[in-house]
Amino acid sequence: MDVGIGLPNAVRGVDRRGTVEWARRAEAAGFSSLGTIDRIVFPSYESLIALAAAAAVTERIRLVTDILIAPLRANTALFAKQTATLDHLSEGRLVLGLAVGGREDDFEVSGVDFSKRGRIFDRQLDELGSLWGTDRVGPSARPTLLIGGSSEAAYRRAARYADGWTLGGGPPQTFAERYPKLRAAWDAAGRDGEPRTMALFYFALGDRAEEDARRDLLDYYGFVGEAAEQLVAGTAKDETAVKERLSAFEEAGVHEVICFPTSIDPEQVDLLARAVR
Repeated sequence: MDVGIGLPNAVRGVDRRGTVEWARRAEAAGFSSLGTIDRIVFPSYESLIALAAAAAVTERIRLVTDILIAPLRANTALFAKQTATLDHLSEGRLVLGLAVGGREDDFEVSGVDFSKRGRIFDRQLDELGSLWGTDRVGPSARPTLLIGGSSEAAYRRAARYADGWTLGGGPPQTFAERYPKLRAAWDAAGRDGEPRTMALFYFALGDRAEEDARRDLLDYYGFVGEAAEQLVAGTAKDETAVKERLSAFEEAGVHEVICFPTSIDPEQVDLLARAVR
């Protein structure tokens, strides 16, 4: 199982050091991927721009959106060109995780109808397939594509359009429960081979682990109310917890797990690397 690390692009206060230096350290530490989380109504860094900065200072590490809210990119041709450019600049390292999103305020500020996001996404997936790899947007062929979400529609989209599926947040047990639905959709679509799978969890290491996890997750997920406290409680806050979580995901059959930080301090990269080793 591959182990990646998230960029702190969605941690309040993120800066150049928490992007450029973070990316360099992550590659030097041997992580498989750098991941981003997407949201509009928050003082975060936009995912594709953050990954472009990371691409410029790295050579090997994959660049993953886990996930990007596709319906907020209403100009699909522009979106296709942006992602093709990033994939080409990084020499094929982009892994594009896409989903419909679930926060109404992101859609309101973007001028996109929240109730139509599923239909918009389906249309986008059709259009993206006809744009990538053509002279209409160039210069890259389709990047590696994963679909996120837990609905039956999400599994069908993954089987029809993508290389696999990402669980997003959730424990290993949830992955084990949902994977058969993905597999059934994959087989029903007549797809060969095995779908690529991905999952994520949050970590906070060092002397400020509890403080970092609480400050970041209650801030970012405050809109879910008391459930945010459960996210704080479920954060891996020491090396043992990191190892146990990774082991459980590997046993469940996940191909790659991305560990997302709750701090912008690049020292977290080295702390996680030691925990993983």
